Amino acid sequence: MLSIGHTVSKEISQLHNTLIDLVGFMNRPQRDTALIQEAGISLDRALFPLLMGIQRHGPIGVVELAELTGRDYTTVSRQVTKLESLGLIARRASKADKRVRPAVITVKGRAMAAALDEARQRLAAEVLANWNKKDLQDLVRLMRRFADDLLAWRA
Repeated sequence: MLSIGHTVSKEISQLHNTLIDLVGFMNRPQRDTALIQEAGISLDRALFPLLMGIQRHGPIGVVELAELTGRDYTTVSRQVTKLESLGLIARRASKADKRVRPAVITVKGRAMAAALDEARQRLAAEVLANWNKKDLQDLVRLMRRFADDLLAWRA
């Protein structure tokens, strides 16, 4: 167990600054635009995170999707309707609550998500070209551990 001393406090500050840099990078609209272009697909940049969220967490309701993406419920509702009109997702009545219509990704949506995943792999390969396999495995393991601990914290 870590105790908060000078060294740990410094490391937590460095971790926080690193996370701010990463979140800032991940939230840049240009990053999504570049990924969409690399994938060779036609998709409104604002819809991209919702499609990927539905692919990863679906079936998922609009309220939960809005929380996951940090967006307003009414905005997400309109955008989910747009994804549905494009045939990328479908909404079905919930067995537990008839007022909720969780979104699920369609075959067309999975194909688009796969193209985005492949593009992400190509772009990440450029960034990680000088990393050795062990460093990458350590990063993945520690980031997953950190994310899991954050999600479990005060859950």
